[in-house]
Amino acid sequence: MAYRRAMIAIMVAASTALAGCETSDVLSLKANAPIPEDVRSFMSANGMTKSSPIMVRIFKDEAVLEVWKQKDTGRFVLVKSYEVCAYSGKLGPKIREGDRQAPEGFYSISKHLLNPKSSYHLAFNTGFPNRYDRANGRTGSNLMVHGSCSSAGCYSMTDESIAEIYAFAREALSGGKQDAFQVQAYPFRMTPENMAKHRNDKNFEFWSMLKEGYDHFELTKIPPKVDVCGRRYVFNSLPEEGEFKATAECPPMTMPTGLATAYQSLQSKQAVAFQQAVAAMEGGSAASALQSKPASPLGNLFRGSSASASTQ
Repeated sequence: MAYRRAMIAIMVAASTALAGCETSDVLSLKANAPIPEDVRSFMSANGMTKSSPIMVRIFKDEAVLEVWKQKDTGRFVLVKSYEVCAYSGKLGPKIREGDRQAPEGFYSISKHLLNPKSSYHLAFNTGFPNRYDRANGRTGSNLMVHGSCSSAGCYSMTDESIAEIYAFAREALSGGKQDAFQVQAYPFRMTPENMAKHRNDKNFEFWSMLKEGYDHFELTKIPPKVDVCGRRYVFNSLPEEGEFKATAECPPMTMPTGLATAYQSLQSKQAVAFQQAVAAMEGGSAASALQSKPASPLGNLFRGSSASASTQ
């Protein structure tokens, strides 16, 4: 009898210890997992440290999440890509609570949006709805990037992948160089060919707006400054007077001269590429498409932003 009581006591003690480990030590371990050694070696060889700022891009149609990090030159470089294990809904933005759509747009992730105790292994909240979403009456809550490979409006990763992504975020936000990192969530890579492919989609105008920010990053390799006015995104611009207000008409604004010139040049080239892609899809010639079709919406994006060049 005494032996039996002793064994029961040992089992109870062991169970208690395991429970304590699960609720504290295990949670601490996964939330503090280091950045993998091979990634640290790549960063060291490319002028980055673990505390260097990061940026994240997500592409729905490819089911890819990219982590970019800032080099000592100030520009960002792709460090690692991860497969998105599952995302909810289809191509297109989230509109309302319960539509099971994963969001698209530009989001800012600060430290308080990290969740080391997520029931989906680890997670960070996208911050949906942002200023643009709220200005356009879009609703939703708890839109995450998380583990467990299960999604209901979120971007879901494997537990192994989210542990690495979380480590990037944790180290960047605790490094003192970045208060928040940008997440750019797209339906697809915003090339002229992909825009042509989706030219008849009801979300084309929204995606054309996202493409402005996408192109700014492609030109500069620096996350764009994002504001909202007139219920639309504006990028790398400053109001000539007053301030940007999400639901008010956009004021006259300025953009750095070099960027404005480079962006206009890119848009001209991409307008041609867009029309050529449309012609190929419709079985016509590129020359006839350029002569017979109206100017591509891609060629009007810069003018639509109401931004003028400046020497800032």
